[in-house]
Amino acid sequence: MHATKKAVCWRLFLCSCLLLESSSQDFGGQTQFICTSVPKDMDICAATLQNSVPGEDLKTTVMQLRETVLQQKETIMNQKETIRELTSKLARCESQSGAEPGDARPGGRRKDAGTKNTMGDVSRGPADTLTQLSQTLQSLKQRLENLEQFSRSNNSVQANSLKDLLQSKIDDLEKQVLSRVNSIEEGKPGLRNETEQRGRVESTLTTLHQRITDLEKGQRENRPLDKFQLTFPLRTNYMYAKVKKSLPEMYALTVCMWLKSNASPGVGTPFSYAVPGQANELVLIEWGNNPMEILINDKVAKLPFLINDGKWHHICVTWTTRDGVWEAFQDGVKRGSGENLAPYHPIKPQGLLILGQEQDTLGGGFDATQAFVGDLANFHIWDRKLSVGEIYNLATCSSKAQVGNVFAWMETSLDIYGGASKWTFEACRQLN
Repeated sequence: MHATKKAVCWRLFLCSCLLLESSSQDFGGQTQFICTSVPKDMDICAATLQNSVPGEDLKTTVMQLRETVLQQKETIMNQKETIRELTSKLARCESQSGAEPGDARPGGRRKDAGTKNTMGDVSRGPADTLTQLSQTLQSLKQRLENLEQFSRSNNSVQANSLKDLLQSKIDDLEKQVLSRVNSIEEGKPGLRNETEQRGRVESTLTTLHQRITDLEKGQRENRPLDKFQLTFPLRTNYMYAKVKKSLPEMYALTVCMWLKSNASPGVGTPFSYAVPGQANELVLIEWGNNPMEILINDKVAKLPFLINDGKWHHICVTWTTRDGVWEAFQDGVKRGSGENLAPYHPIKPQGLLILGQEQDTLGGGFDATQAFVGDLANFHIWDRKLSVGEIYNLATCSSKAQVGNVFAWMETSLDIYGGASKWTFEACRQLN
């Protein structure tokens, strides 16, 4: 017998018993159960109806139960249809949201990691590529002018010949770049895709940068290894310097450097130190219209520095893990202090220290809008808090000034990428 039919019959049987029990109360309150034999092939429900005492009431009950069952079936069908519609809508929403690009995280420093692109945003069209390459060429021409000034100041025939050679190379490269970008814009056959073409242009630029570096060696053959500055002339996502060794675990630190910039808004990121699992382990950044900030383990302290006036400034930041106490010095003078900056969190080892770019992933995820623009020199790190007197000696080029015991400013300690250049620099001359 069908399950629903069985359930109806059982309910009918129970109703019969209850009615009999109710009727029996008129005869002294005693309950009686009446059992009636039913032929083997006879419908139990029909037999129950036949033998029940209050037949009309039971018929009404059966009709009500059947109506209830039909209503429940109809409700279940409606609910199933609603579930199917909601499931279909959810699937469409998921497919649409999956196709949308990830949003940048607040502050611009924590966006989703993507594949590093050494020539800029891969979503840019040929016109944007031409603009980017033109800026790079301007950087190279600026370096050529610097070489020319060097030749005039030293009255060197060799420097003049190097200058002529460099001018010729830049002219040739400019023609090649313009020709190749025009080919991209016109969609000429023979080029597989824009990505391949950009790779060729980048390779050409890298070769030229290497040639310029070789030419510049003539200027620095006789200078000390620490008498140099790094120049980042453009706000890009491919110009940077990488420190060859990592930092040790530190419970206190002092970071000092010379900076020169007139970039606006914000000078960018002079340095960033990332470790596995934490891209903002130690970062100095001035981005957008925000003041300069020091980040330790992604915790932030605002620094009272004003340096984007196109002049050289000496800045130092000290920090200790106990209570997260920090101090900020500009040009040898204490400008601000605070506490509770990543308290009791030691700076982690085995990371990567980058000059000129902010890391959103370990060694990558550079954003051109956060890149440093300007000159940087005499970058030093200590694993202790320097005294006020020691910092003043550094800012005034005192003979008692020390070098960093964790990282000391040396040409041999850095690898340079993307066209950032090195020039002779002596801090004491800048002060005179």
